Amino acid sequence: MPQLARFRAKHGPVEEPAPDAVASILHVDMDAFFVSVELLERPELRGKPVVVGGQKDQRGVVSAASYEARKYGIHSAMPLRTAGRLCPHAIFLDGRHEKYGEWSDRVASTLVNFSPVVEMVSIDEAYLDLAGTERLHGPPLAAADKLLRTITQTTALPCSGGLATTRLTAKVASEQAKPRGLVWVPPGREARFLAPLSVRKIPGIGEVTERALRALGIETVEQLAAVPQEQLEKIFGQWGEALYRKARGGDSYEFVIDAEPKSISHNHTFGQDTDDVHEMATMLSHLSQKACKRLREAGLAARTLTLTIRYAGFETHTRAKTLARPTQLDSDIYTVFQELFRKHGDTKRKVRLLGVSLSGFTQGNPQLDLLEAERREKLAKLTKAADRLRDRFGFGKVQFGGSLCADDLDHNREE
Repeated sequence: MPQLARFRAKHGPVEEPAPDAVASILHVDMDAFFVSVELLERPELRGKPVVVGGQKDQRGVVSAASYEARKYGIHSAMPLRTAGRLCPHAIFLDGRHEKYGEWSDRVASTLVNFSPVVEMVSIDEAYLDLAGTERLHGPPLAAADKLLRTITQTTALPCSGGLATTRLTAKVASEQAKPRGLVWVPPGREARFLAPLSVRKIPGIGEVTERALRALGIETVEQLAAVPQEQLEKIFGQWGEALYRKARGGDSYEFVIDAEPKSISHNHTFGQDTDDVHEMATMLSHLSQKACKRLREAGLAARTLTLTIRYAGFETHTRAKTLARPTQLDSDIYTVFQELFRKHGDTKRKVRLLGVSLSGFTQGNPQLDLLEAERREKLAKLTKAADRLRDRFGFGKVQFGGSLCADDLDHNREE
């Protein structure tokens, strides 16, 4: 994957939009992404209520629901058992996150063809800045329309978009555009566009803030925008200034191309709590490889490695180790996580979740000592070759031996 942009918060007073501001920030959101990917392989399920995340009698939550399932009140993060009660005849599918990651990479590859400034904020949504791309793709509105059509034509996956002068307004616009739509908010019309919407539509306003605003008689963004900033700050503290800004469609974020992540992490929640040491070792290898691939893509090496173990009952332990020198090699990092697990894991207890995190970054591949330089150089070439194959065929298709369990090997032989 190419190097993507990130956002960071600006500090200081909020800047007023320039008189010649252009709506160039595009928020792209894939429609019911996990479900849409599943339908590519199971088209017979189109038009039916489909829920991704597990079976209706399992512990866990809904990862995604088709629009047909949403008519029954099913939504993301809802307990699977609740979804099963709301719509017993829905089709429940286990999630396949490696598959979704592969399709997300394909979407990202299309995005970077339309702008050099792309930020993937999650597996199924991204922001782009289309300013300066007019010679290649036309004005931002035409480019946004072309981009959404290209994604669907090349992947067969539906998507929606919002185009505005700010990140916040673009995100709200893409939500209003669903499914398969594009909403453009012209410069200067941000507050007017947001005014009739529920305050809950504003990113960052959750249930707690919504209840507090309703207690004040505030239910719409227009009503929120009518409250003086001083009053909001008196009630909500520093959050009051953000609410005042958000009600007008403003944000204080900027794109940063060279911003470095503070950490890289991946975790996995097992479908059922497990005490199978081999299964957990396999998952640790898999998570380590995913984190290492992202590390190399960012041109970084890590020094601090943190293991997270969450047991049945949600008791969570974290253990970290700082290396003598930074590394970006899978073998080095997986060895440390194995060591942390053996030393600190309780094999008598069942595990619900495993997670790995890399931090303490330095730029580039660390200097090798002469005695083992040749061996480590070969390992580095191997991992880079594996990364190229993963970009082409998908992460799940190219794995180092430690992350393949017997069932995976048998499955691959059958194919």
